[in-house]
Amino acid sequence: MLQYILHTIAFQLIFLLVYELFLKKETFFSYNRAYLLLTPVVSFLLPLIKIPVLQEAVPAEAFVMLPEVLLTGGKTAAQNEIPATAAPETIEVSWWLLVYGAGLLFSLGIFFQKYKVLKELFANQTVLLRKENIKIVEVPKSKIAFTFYETIFLGSDLSEKERKQILSHEMVHVRQRHTLDLLLFEFLRIVFWFNPLIYIYQSRISTLHEYLADAGVVKNVKKQEYFQQLLNSAFNTEDISFINQFFNHSIIKKRIVMLQKTRSRSISKFKFLIILPLMMAMLTYVSCSEDQVRSEEEKELTAQEKIERIEAIFGDGTNLTSEERKEIQEILKTVSSQDLEKYSKRGQKMQVQNSPSGTGDVPFAVIEEVPIFPGCEALDTNEARKKCMSDKINAFVNQNFDVSLGKANDLNGINRVYVQFKITKNGTVEILGARAPHPALKEEAVRVINLLPEMQPGKQGGENVNVLYTLPITLKIGE
Repeated sequence: MLQYILHTIAFQLIFLLVYELFLKKETFFSYNRAYLLLTPVVSFLLPLIKIPVLQEAVPAEAFVMLPEVLLTGGKTAAQNEIPATAAPETIEVSWWLLVYGAGLLFSLGIFFQKYKVLKELFANQTVLLRKENIKIVEVPKSKIAFTFYETIFLGSDLSEKERKQILSHEMVHVRQRHTLDLLLFEFLRIVFWFNPLIYIYQSRISTLHEYLADAGVVKNVKKQEYFQQLLNSAFNTEDISFINQFFNHSIIKKRIVMLQKTRSRSISKFKFLIILPLMMAMLTYVSCSEDQVRSEEEKELTAQEKIERIEAIFGDGTNLTSEERKEIQEILKTVSSQDLEKYSKRGQKMQVQNSPSGTGDVPFAVIEEVPIFPGCEALDTNEARKKCMSDKINAFVNQNFDVSLGKANDLNGINRVYVQFKITKNGTVEILGARAPHPALKEEAVRVINLLPEMQPGKQGGENVNVLYTLPITLKIGE
């Protein structure tokens, strides 16, 4: 969820920068309005779109490394089940939900306060005119002037000349449904109260509404006369973010400057095409970003553990696919030559050779639908299913691994076992290999993994595919 939020905010920031740098000063007000309405919504959708073609263009892991299973040799298999580790994560999630909920309630409170002010204005109104669906009302003892949806509010202290010009302006707001734009951003401000860019979006579109209304008015009156009206009048305003106010003093200067601008040339509309390569870049980034993310556990591996895992997963380095070769090269970049000589059985002679793979096995990082462990069917996202599968395999190994083999074979300290397996197109488990410091541990690990239940297979392009895994098991045996 955090990654989704960060992507959304980053994309909205990019879209806003494009608006500020290239579009803001253009007189294509209707186009700019569409841009400001669509780009925040597009920003919410783009992080959810994953394009397989773009994902496969990036080197991916040949195996997924499941979280380590920790066994303690002093207990029986039945006693060795690790307590659920979800509690800390649940507390963290609850904390963030609490903060989000508090912000949501605060935002709702502000919204209803604004609504209360607006409701009071409706209660104290005097209807001056009804025309089709439009209602013009008078607010006593006021020089207020604003629009909410199909209702135009005018203060009773306004002169007839002022009213005529204001009505022309406010009628544009009504006909173009500007209130709906502001209500959309008001909703986004409530739900995404933590995102400052939503407030900027609302401010920009509110200003744009005034440009649109001004442009409509000056079609029928002289610009100079209208400028004078803007400069000489001083109306009361209400601090309500979802109404269109005739006199928002902070943008009067901007409105006059925009009215004096020469109409933008048609060729300037091509600036809006900037959005196309931007969206493609965003889609590429989103589709590939999951492949670049590694767990904190992987990042914190020691040099010895990294080398042991390479040897456990890839064996002697022969008959590897290009993806596997690149994976080893990436890992070895973080290992010094001294550590490689010290910990690797083959020392610095560790080589990787490339060979084509025609097995139909799909790297886990690009899989569209991950395999589903029995009991995880109700979860609807890949991440949730991965987590559920890891937890259940962890519990399964703890319950079934015979930890007494450590003592029986005079083993002490930390003993690491790596098992490579695949979940086939049929959902069955197939062992690909295993490595352990003692044959008995290797046989036991293979036996336990073979006991795993049949699963729903992974899918790519709507077809069942093989998915590859490596499971590290650490057996700690006391002296």
